[in-house]
Amino acid sequence: MSPLDFGKDKMGGIHTTIIGGREGRNILYLVAAYPKVKKIIPGIIQVKGAAGGIFRAKVLRSDNRGNLRLLFSHGSSVQEIRLVTTGATAEEGEFISNDLNRLIQLELKE
Repeated sequence: MSPLDFGKDKMGGIHTTIIGGREGRNILYLVAAYPKVKKIIPGIIQVKGAAGGIFRAKVLRSDNRGNLRLLFSHGSSVQEIRLVTTGATAEEGEFISNDLNRLIQLELKE
């Protein structure tokens, strides 16, 4: 399997562009490999304040059904990516969120 095809079966939605270049793709590969993530749905790219070159990724709090939001920020662009998980409650979603944030921080430090 090609690295570009990794997690392709988990991708959904109509937006396929991901911000962050290589860092953004690597984080998505990491999230796609996580067994408790069932579907990844990229959102639209929005423009925020001043431009800069730092890429950041953070999983935000879960909803009542355990689903998450992954926020990518790169320069003046922001993208929210929905994560459908196997979690059935907010508590299970928080556990998945904490675990993914830990893995993302390890990936970004490399």
